[in-house]
Amino acid sequence: MVGHWNGLKIFQIRIKMKEKKKSKVFILGPIAPNFISDSIAKHISNKEIGAHDIFLGQVRKDVLGNNIVQAIEYSTYEEMAEVKFYEIREAAFAKFEIICMHIYHSIGIVNAGEICFFVFVSAKHRNMAFEACRFIVDQVKVSVPIWGKEIFEDKNFIWKENI
Repeated sequence: MVGHWNGLKIFQIRIKMKEKKKSKVFILGPIAPNFISDSIAKHISNKEIGAHDIFLGQVRKDVLGNNIVQAIEYSTYEEMAEVKFYEIREAAFAKFEIICMHIYHSIGIVNAGEICFFVFVSAKHRNMAFEACRFIVDQVKVSVPIWGKEIFEDKNFIWKENI
């Protein structure tokens, strides 16, 4: 009870909002194919889902001048990145009618041919899943502080430009 007003007892009702579970976004090293397939398999029990869209970013073996990219070493300002991922997540849920979404990005060394970025979106209809996935990927690329150091076969490196 908080007090009285015009002879009525006033009660304060406290409602504790359930906080959204923060999922782990960063994975040390490459994102394993079985991690991706397990993520997909976990969604078969949700009968509201009619479509999934998946984006997989893979490290390319680019040739830059006389240098061949062997791997990318990803680094981040994790606290700021987590805030940006949360903002992107909230924006995606506000803008699109999606049921579920997951974002994972590698940190550390990822070799050419390995997966470094995984976005998984579920919706009732395919177009919404397509649009939301594209939006999320584009937003991550422009706003999340993740840096890639392209490591060449001779161990020299350059910082990757996000395009």
